[in-house]
Amino acid sequence: MSKNPTTPQHHPTYRPDIDGLRAVAVIAVVMFHAFPEWLSGGFIGVDIFFVISGYLISTIIFENLERGIFSFRDFYSRRIRRIFPTLLLVMTSCYLAGWFILLANEFMQLGKHLFGGATFISNFFLWSESGYFDNVADTKPLLHLWSLGIEEQFYLVWPLVLWLVWKLKANPIVITLLIGFISFVISIVTIYTNPVAAFYSPLSRFWELLIGSALAYIVLHRQDLTGRLSQLSHLSRWRDGISILGFSLFVVGILVINKTSLFPGWWALL
Repeated sequence: MSKNPTTPQHHPTYRPDIDGLRAVAVIAVVMFHAFPEWLSGGFIGVDIFFVISGYLISTIIFENLERGIFSFRDFYSRRIRRIFPTLLLVMTSCYLAGWFILLANEFMQLGKHLFGGATFISNFFLWSESGYFDNVADTKPLLHLWSLGIEEQFYLVWPLVLWLVWKLKANPIVITLLIGFISFVISIVTIYTNPVAAFYSPLSRFWELLIGSALAYIVLHRQDLTGRLSQLSHLSRWRDGISILGFSLFVVGILVINKTSLFPGWWALL
């Protein structure tokens, strides 16, 4: 933790390219829910968000741990200030609308989902109720908070894991890849035995955020990992091609994947 609690935490500079990727992911998700027959796999935009979240959060943690100024208090207070105002607005709006629109049993269910959203355990509530793509699930106004629950559960656990890794002087990238691999195996196994659990469980979803975490470490330490900066010069020529390939895989995913696909599992690798 921070040696000096008043030391300001270091945060990544603004990345317009990541904001652009967020926009594409949002559009894909909204299009899927509005016109599912047009964009059958648009829901994988959520998975893009998982990778982005893992990348940004891990960048913050790695950098501040290496500078010796990481603070759990600062980390979590920033997450609260960033998320709660908008979350409160959404939940209040849904509550007021539900009061006038929903039937009694539907309003009771909304109350449970409001509690789940406020405590970041919506994914567990929805897991116990039905599959994500059931007709009833499509009518739940706070359905989308399941992904926020996954992210917040990751934010709760991952800083502590990395802090322990630093204290024990273990290799962060090895631990990240190992935990990510275990989570991916759980996802593959669970998708065949319990698809609903595979969709909503943090154990079968964390690997997607950990891909972002691994990428964050690689980007921060690319000089060490490649040996010399001069060796990166030939890689720069491939950056556009790699970007096009990555975006193409995303496009293939939203066009090919659909409600009947065993997802996440192997399909999520796209």
